[in-house]
Amino acid sequence: MSARLPEIPKIAVIVLNWNGKNDTLACLESLEILTYPNFETIVVDNGSTDNSVPAICARFPRHIVIQTGSNLGFAVGNNIGMKKAIEGGADLLLLLNNDTIAAPDLLERFVETFKSHPDAGILGAKIYLFNNRDTLDHLGGMWNRKTGTFEFVGLREKDDRRQWELPQELDYVCGACLIVRRSVVEAIGYLEPRYFLIWEESDFCFRARKAGFKTITSPQAKIWHKVSASIVGGKPHSTYFWWRNRLLWIERNCPPSEKWSLYLRVIIPDVLHMVKIRLLKKFQIFLTKLLTLKSDVKEKELKLLKNRAALCGVRDYFFRRFGNGPSWIYKKHD
Repeated sequence: MSARLPEIPKIAVIVLNWNGKNDTLACLESLEILTYPNFETIVVDNGSTDNSVPAICARFPRHIVIQTGSNLGFAVGNNIGMKKAIEGGADLLLLLNNDTIAAPDLLERFVETFKSHPDAGILGAKIYLFNNRDTLDHLGGMWNRKTGTFEFVGLREKDDRRQWELPQELDYVCGACLIVRRSVVEAIGYLEPRYFLIWEESDFCFRARKAGFKTITSPQAKIWHKVSASIVGGKPHSTYFWWRNRLLWIERNCPPSEKWSLYLRVIIPDVLHMVKIRLLKKFQIFLTKLLTLKSDVKEKELKLLKNRAALCGVRDYFFRRFGNGPSWIYKKHD
C-alpha cells in the first residue's frame, strides 16, 4: 500500500509551540545535532504570548516558523505544519512534541524501520521519561472494547533492552513522536480538528489502518519526554478533553453494536457515578469548611473541579461544542 521511499527521503520535523518557549528551544537544540542529512524543521506557533517566536527566530533563523495567531489546538496546528511540509516535498512527516529531546540518530532509525516494514504507514518512537532516563513513558496503545479505553503499552516500565527491542504493531502510537508517510496523509487526510487535544493520534492511526497502512513501533528511534509539560492547566484541562474526545472517538471509530454496548455498560454508568460524586463532594466540602482546615478544603475542591471538567466534557460533546473548551479549564490551581 505504501509508496516506495527514496534512498534518502526528505523528512519534515514539525514542532508545535504554545507558550512553551523554554521547552521548545531545548527541543530545537536537540534537533541541531541530528545526524540525518535530509530534513527541515517547521515550527508552528499557536498564538503564544511568551515571546516564543522572537526567541525561536533569533536562535534558529533557518527554521520555517508559521504563526497561526491563536491557539488552534494540537490537531489543527500540526495539520498546518503537515500541509507546509507536503508543499515543500517532504516524504515523511514527523510530529514531535515541543517538550521532548531527540536522540541524534532518531531520523535514521525511523527510515530504517520504514524500509524494513514497507507496509507500515505510521511509526512511533521509544519514548522515555525525561527525568527517569531508562523508564518508558509509553509506546502507544491497544483499544479495549470492554472498557472503551486504550490500554497503554509499556506504561512507566523499565527498559530492560530485551522486551521492547523489536517493532510491534499497535492500534496507535503516541503522538509525542509520530512519523507518517506522505502517502498516508494523501490517502486519509489530516488529523481530525474537532479533537483539539487528546485522542487525535489514535483516530488518525485507526483511519490509516482502515486504508491499509500499519502502525508500528520503531524501538531504535528514541526520545525523552517531559510528560504533560505541553498541557497547560493541569488535571481539569486534560480531564475535560479526555472525556469529550473519548465520546467523539467512539462515535467515529466503533461500529454501532460496539458503540451502544459501551454506552449501556460503561459510559452511562460512569456519567451517573460522576454526577453522584459531584453532589456528595459539594456537600462534603460544605461540612469540611465548617469543621476543618482550609488546606483540606482546597484538596477536595481540586477533586471536585476535575469531576466538573469531566461532566462538562460529556455535556459539550452532546451539544457538539468542540474547539478549545471553556476558559476555566485552563486556569492553574496550585
